[in-house]
Amino acid sequence: MTTLISALSIQLDAGHGPLFQDLSFTVKLGDRIGLIGHNGCGKSTLLKLLSGQLEPNSGEIQYASACRLQHVEQHLPERLYALSARQALLEAVEPDQHWRADSLLAELELEAQADTPVSGLSGGQHTRLLLGRAVLRQPNLLLLDEPSNHLDLPSLLWLEDFLSRWPGGFILVSHDARLLDRATRHSWVMRDARLYRFELPCSQALAELAETDEASRARHAGEQKEIDRLAASSKRLAIWGREHDNEKLVRKAKSMEKRIDRLKDEQTFVSRGSPWRLSLQGQALSADSLLAFESLPVSAAPGLPALFAAAELWLRPGDRVALLGANGAGKSSLLRQCWADLQAGEPRAGWRWHPAASIAYYDQSLRQLADEATLIDALYPLAPLPEAARRHALIAAGFAYARHDQKVSALSGGERARLLFLALSLASHHLLWLDEPTNHLDLDGKRELAGALAAFPGGALLVSHDRELIEAACNRFWVLDDGRLREWPDADSAYAALFTASAGSSERPAPASDAPAPAEPSGEDAQWQRLCELEALLAADLARKPKHQKPQLQQAWRGEMQALEQALGL
Repeated sequence: MTTLISALSIQLDAGHGPLFQDLSFTVKLGDRIGLIGHNGCGKSTLLKLLSGQLEPNSGEIQYASACRLQHVEQHLPERLYALSARQALLEAVEPDQHWRADSLLAELELEAQADTPVSGLSGGQHTRLLLGRAVLRQPNLLLLDEPSNHLDLPSLLWLEDFLSRWPGGFILVSHDARLLDRATRHSWVMRDARLYRFELPCSQALAELAETDEASRARHAGEQKEIDRLAASSKRLAIWGREHDNEKLVRKAKSMEKRIDRLKDEQTFVSRGSPWRLSLQGQALSADSLLAFESLPVSAAPGLPALFAAAELWLRPGDRVALLGANGAGKSSLLRQCWADLQAGEPRAGWRWHPAASIAYYDQSLRQLADEATLIDALYPLAPLPEAARRHALIAAGFAYARHDQKVSALSGGERARLLFLALSLASHHLLWLDEPTNHLDLDGKRELAGALAAFPGGALLVSHDRELIEAACNRFWVLDDGRLREWPDADSAYAALFTASAGSSERPAPASDAPAPAEPSGEDAQWQRLCELEALLAADLARKPKHQKPQLQQAWRGEMQALEQALGL
């Protein structure tokens, strides 16, 4: 296969030391690579090196004449905000190619917004425009720097579908494991200033890396045991040589010390691992429900019209509810409105909480931590514990003692998120309201959070678009769509509802409280007939070539089939 990029012994220094050391790799035509690593390890910097925005301190990057590379930036240029969506696409191509921009609007699902100013589009629509502008330049390799960041679930599903049908290659930086698993075939893991390459998608690559780490630790321990044995022998020989004035024993001790130095130089490398440490301590309250929504109108701000009404839903101890929906639908508004009531000490009409429940709120803006407070002081308003307990907790969470007097304003987004999670855990609540907690987390942080939430003994209401977190941590699913908040039986049917709604499809699964199928079959015979029809549709679509398949319809069909199977007792 044609090689597009060859990198040899790349090294780049950051202010605190080397960011990369001796990176060598190739990128071939059609490669679909997921670039994975914790925050700050250098993923975005590597893309800037490959796109020519930065130069390495040493090493060389060579490009084949066949390489047509496009770097998809994270944000649209400010100069485009006054243009319409169509004009922003036209600006990326020559006048004789304008027809291609018009035809791409349908592919980007932006036909209805063609004449809308860019400033009035959502973040997900901005991502579609960024991809469209890059595709119009006819590249065969895309460099994608966290295109899924801050996208809502419908936009994430669209991006996944777009990348699965993209005929060229790409290097994709993302912290969304599900997107990486579905869209990529190779994985590069950046860690310890090194690059680990696997011919596997994300989850399989990380599993193999974990096995490699375990084997490395075992080898390192065996090598260390031999080093310690030789060191003890060398020390004894040196003492005996001095005590008995035996030059032969002294020389032997020195020879043994040289051997020890060689063994140390050749000792198996063991990764420092992830800097993330996260836990969520909590309590289970003995109660029928922690909160209940009877008929609560929810608006974006006081005085504005209601976006939707939360009605006939409740959350019990042990429930971990995923609150799903498109950006702007009102998910965060629901949490903010309820938190304001909680701070005031009285719920407005339409909802209630258990009076004995201790409730915590994770605000996605992370403004609950005072910028000018030190790390040790920032914890106290949320977790009023003795200073020694707070310092011990900070160290356990990865904040070294020397950093405890550092200002919160100096933290990165990921570190600030870690500090807020630490405060919530130390306070040990009965119910957590978490608004987009993964926005600043890398893959390791998300896994830590998923495990902590799954083991949390209290209740949780989680606003998130991260499918790995939702499926690993949640056991109930509320979907906000078309001005209604409804419960769905499982994650797959909830995703299908969101995806088909965003695509404008009439093929939709049924919510948990509605009839089992949108076709509303009358009687068991009609249900069996519909189930057979759906199985035939799904089998026929799966038999097509991947680029001709319709993943969004497949999801909808599977959701409807599952609802029918439940109704039929299968």
